[in-house]
Amino acid sequence: MLETLTAPAPDKIIALIGLFAADPRAGKVDLGIGVYKDAEGRTPIMRAVKAAERQLVEEQQTKTYLGVTGDRTFVAGMRDLIFGEGVEAARIGGAQTPGGTGAVHQLGELIRRARPEARVFYSDPTWPNHPAILDHLGLASSAYRYYDAASGAVDFEAMQADLAAARAGDVVILHGCCHNPTGANLDLEHWQALTQDFAARGIVPMIDLAYQGFGDGLEPDVAGVRHMAAALPETLLAASCSKNFGLYRDRVGAAFVVGETAERAEVAEGNLGALNRLNFSFPPDHGAKVVAMILSDAALTADWKAELESMRQNMLTLRQALADALRRETNSDRFDYIGAHRGMFTQLGGTLEKVKALRDEHAIYMVGTGRINIAGLPRDGMDALAQAIAAVGI
Repeated sequence: MLETLTAPAPDKIIALIGLFAADPRAGKVDLGIGVYKDAEGRTPIMRAVKAAERQLVEEQQTKTYLGVTGDRTFVAGMRDLIFGEGVEAARIGGAQTPGGTGAVHQLGELIRRARPEARVFYSDPTWPNHPAILDHLGLASSAYRYYDAASGAVDFEAMQADLAAARAGDVVILHGCCHNPTGANLDLEHWQALTQDFAARGIVPMIDLAYQGFGDGLEPDVAGVRHMAAALPETLLAASCSKNFGLYRDRVGAAFVVGETAERAEVAEGNLGALNRLNFSFPPDHGAKVVAMILSDAALTADWKAELESMRQNMLTLRQALADALRRETNSDRFDYIGAHRGMFTQLGGTLEKVKALRDEHAIYMVGTGRINIAGLPRDGMDALAQAIAAVGI
């Protein structure tokens, strides 16, 4: 049996991590892997998370299984954080998943179960796991244009033109905020236009919300999401706690389905539970319980929000510092878009050869597309970074 297997293609980001670790040069810069880093280059455990974990260790009495849809306090807390009061809670079904990736996968499974003939549209570029998961599940998929590299902005006209091919019952994946890999976001007018179009043509949005709180703030980051979910009969949403709670390795996420009626939402939630059972039986408890405790305690919530806001402001400061340094170094405004982008990523662009030259000649590591992790920028080395970028001609 095993002789029929072929080696999978190596993951480019994982390979980049290995190259960076093996590089002996002092002052090397890692702009590749998408994790938040503080001024010391660490990915810290948030204060509220530490406090909740201490309390959990003292108070938890059992490690027995959760239900197949996970910790219901966690699911309700995430539902309220994301959707607010704009959508009736009874219309929202939800289930805990192992991270945002698990949520995307389970919603893909739900699409296949509910409408196997549906086509799923995703942005070009997008997070590589979107097309990979769709292909793995055997769902028909198609990319739509999203990003104008020349201006560093969303090419909304091109996006609309490509989505004109979607038919009733098809699904469109949207990034809720902080688009990965570009950092170029849809504005509220874009969300409103898409909502009107989807409603008229019977298209179902699937929103990947991995960075709530990293863009313009917890509430502004979901303004478009809430508008769309409130106006449409059906919405799918995958949520992650990896970034905004710093729970990367604990794999904390949730899949939500907004149904036209409470009855349909209940049936969808039951199907998510059944799919959980088939894939991993019961979701992991620890990280989700920590989030539930934070969102259920006013003091912990306030401290979490304060630290999250500090992280957000730090990334905004780094963004602007890089944009300013590049403007000084290149004597042009072509990198000003970096300051306007939001979230953890920005697309520098450039060819594979130029990205490789940055790595080989300047010990600056980024993925081959030119995507960089803003949180990895060297706070005291911005001018040197800008000089290196200009030197290789990106």
